[in-house]
Amino acid sequence: MAQSKQALRSRIKSVNSTRKITKAMEMIANAKLFKQRNRMEANRLYAQRLQDVVEEIVANNLDVESELIQKKDSPHKMSIVFCSDLGLCGGYNQNILKKARVEINKSDPTFLVGTSLYHQMIEEGFNILNKEPISSDHLTFLELKELIEQAEDKYLANEVGKVQILYTKFVNTMTFQAEVDVLLPCDVSHVVKKNPEEIHVDTLFEPSARKILNQLIPMMIQDVAYSDWMESTTSEQGSRRVAMKTATDNADELSQELLLEYNKARQAAITQEITEIVGGSAAV
Repeated sequence: MAQSKQALRSRIKSVNSTRKITKAMEMIANAKLFKQRNRMEANRLYAQRLQDVVEEIVANNLDVESELIQKKDSPHKMSIVFCSDLGLCGGYNQNILKKARVEINKSDPTFLVGTSLYHQMIEEGFNILNKEPISSDHLTFLELKELIEQAEDKYLANEVGKVQILYTKFVNTMTFQAEVDVLLPCDVSHVVKKNPEEIHVDTLFEPSARKILNQLIPMMIQDVAYSDWMESTTSEQGSRRVAMKTATDNADELSQELLLEYNKARQAAITQEITEIVGGSAAV
């Protein structure tokens, strides 16, 4: 019985130590989530304004042609996949991997941002272009811009017919969804020509609407890619916070069960000792 109590004390101590770690990780993830969410929401204003400018130009110049709007004949797709650098974030990475298996042809070129899935996707046969893992936590806008420019060059050369991003959409602090965002061809099919009666100011485009679009569209898709990355990193911290909170709650529950079992074992030992004492006294 003494060994049983000693084993229970050891397990309770181990569970409580683990709980301290998961609780600390939950608090860190919560702080990072708050910070990253503020950055994500602030960037939306710029991204929306840039998109509005592009749509305004297209709405007033529906006959304008741009290579970034025209569809290509190539059946291949260029993909940029966002995953995390670290684990312990629930199903965040596996959801992206499941989406990649559905949306990406393994022979098509793919850039992977994040280190968690790098070796696994290579082992599964995905055509990962970056020969070294790209850190998601330390990714800069300029590094992401270089990836987008490489994808844009392949699109303009008709090596790929579509450029897309696989990322995790931040719905709320408890819900995250793996999504696909198509960057190229730039979709302007929803834009309709404005009614002349509604136009109060004539906009003059210099040097021309086409040249302006050819400069604005790359800026827009770069910012869309950056927004998707920020959504992914925000979702990562949210998923990690949920996972660590669940682990902490499970540790609390297990600790209570072990403590109850320990108290039962302790009570049984005391009862046995009392019985032995009483039995010895009666014999005397």
